[in-house]
Amino acid sequence: MKMRRLGRDGPEVSAIALGCMSFAGFYGKTTREESFATLDAAREAGITFLDTAELYGKGLSEQIIGDWMADRGHRFQIATKGGIVLGGARGENNNSEPHLRRALEGSLTRLGVDRVALYYVHRRDWSIPIEEVTETLEGFREEGLIGGFGYSEIAPNSLRRAASVAPVMAVQNEYSLWTRQPDLGLIRACKELGTTFVPFSPLGRGIFSDTPMPNGRAEALPFLHANPRFVEPNLSANQAVIQRFRQFCRARGWSVPAAALAWVLDQGDHLVPIPATRTADHLRDWADASEIAFTNDDRAEIDRIMPPGWAHGDRYSDAQIVGIERYC
Repeated sequence: MKMRRLGRDGPEVSAIALGCMSFAGFYGKTTREESFATLDAAREAGITFLDTAELYGKGLSEQIIGDWMADRGHRFQIATKGGIVLGGARGENNNSEPHLRRALEGSLTRLGVDRVALYYVHRRDWSIPIEEVTETLEGFREEGLIGGFGYSEIAPNSLRRAASVAPVMAVQNEYSLWTRQPDLGLIRACKELGTTFVPFSPLGRGIFSDTPMPNGRAEALPFLHANPRFVEPNLSANQAVIQRFRQFCRARGWSVPAAALAWVLDQGDHLVPIPATRTADHLRDWADASEIAFTNDDRAEIDRIMPPGWAHGDRYSDAQIVGIERYC
């Protein structure tokens, strides 16, 4: 596994991290044993960096990670997030110092650590200027509770405002072969400011797989059932494009998820994607993505198959996009 740095002066971490939202059953039922096996596979693959959040199962994902580290005697570098009001109305966020401190302290307790490498504000609280929130986060860093801080789902202008107060270690937004909005300024802003860009859902919520999504799977999951890209006729149209990408990958001996991740990594050396999975087998399908090297012909063919804007349907429904900062 190749390595990349968090921020300008942060620790080196694996070029591919593991997103741990699935440990809380977000994309289907799972068990503690399956999550432990997935973490075992991550360690074996050379993954050193995990991404989780207070929100995932109301602390369940963090608790599983903490229990695994205590049981195995192994420590990952960890990023977690706070700022969403658990049990509150959809889109209810609180970025005040007392709320973020309570959230962070709870996360540290569940993880069984005194400090995390990276702490994000999960969603903006529009009642508090981002400069003030950044001061709070910088205070946590000075106290030694976090190694650095970041934001999730923000616009380039908000990143620049935050960075005017203190260095922002990372920004986490959705980015993949079918979600390209960060190309419109955010990836560039991160590069200019020495901020790591952390793409979540780099495998398109499971759409970039070696086999087509089974009939009924999207309908069985509440989030995907409401997501425009997974609703007909969009789903079939998207599957048809991805089938052409599958053929391209097979001709080169790559798995589809590994190639999709390699494309993300190829967009800049300051990107650290966080694919999520519930199973060790699926993790092994993409764990070697950092070893794939594209030729210019490969890049041109991928661009021909999947030019920017090819996906049918928005990445979120109107209800799902509440609280996310839009731009462009």
